[in-house]
Amino acid sequence: MGLLDGSFALIGDSRPGANRVVADRARLPAVHDARSVDLVIFDCDGVLVDSERLTVGVEARVLTELGWEITVDEVVERFMGRSDESMLNQIADRLGRSAAEEFDRVSTEEIVASFRTELQPIDGIGRLIDSLHDGGISTCVASSGSHRKMELTLGVTGLYDRFEGRIYSASEVTDGKPAPDLFLHAAQRMATDPGLAVVIEDSITGVLAARAADMTCYGFAGGLTPADKLAAAGAITFDHMTDLIDRLAPRLS
Repeated sequence: MGLLDGSFALIGDSRPGANRVVADRARLPAVHDARSVDLVIFDCDGVLVDSERLTVGVEARVLTELGWEITVDEVVERFMGRSDESMLNQIADRLGRSAAEEFDRVSTEEIVASFRTELQPIDGIGRLIDSLHDGGISTCVASSGSHRKMELTLGVTGLYDRFEGRIYSASEVTDGKPAPDLFLHAAQRMATDPGLAVVIEDSITGVLAARAADMTCYGFAGGLTPADKLAAAGAITFDHMTDLIDRLAPRLS
């Protein structure tokens, strides 16, 4: 979530199935034996970089000014984890296309400015990435955001080089989260059996996508989505990135 600039969003993309619920919420994930993990797939916003906290307030305020009175919590619930196209389409349906374009323009300016001056990596993420690489576990990024957005957010936080060549966007698949397409695409590009991949997410939409792909999902409860909601969607919750070192790379902890 988070548009950044008009080039990141294509208003009018009504891809089939983009909003369907695709996971069985009642099925709880099995905890992976760390020896069976070949690939860790990271979401970007809210997992690698602390961008959601900078974004949701701007989005709620701008939408309210345009005539859609919405709270920060409602923005998190409705839009977090979904593609920029999905968000803009919902705004266009409710307020009209011109309002969606205005939202994109106004929010872009503020969000980009805050990212360039305030954006930080999620606490502990560097240690986790290092531990996974030292343990021979591959990593990649699979995000609803565009490549251009990730170039900015991962670039200003010093994380881009750690994932260069292994960054995948919802723009590369037919259906974005909560469909499983993006995570399955990432596993295929990384030449990894989906059953040997785990996903790290911070949104309900992302958890549903991971579970629909039959991948174990770890839900980061240190962000904007409470642990109980992540767990209800099918995630194994945790509070700090370094907590996963014991789970995924125990030989190095």
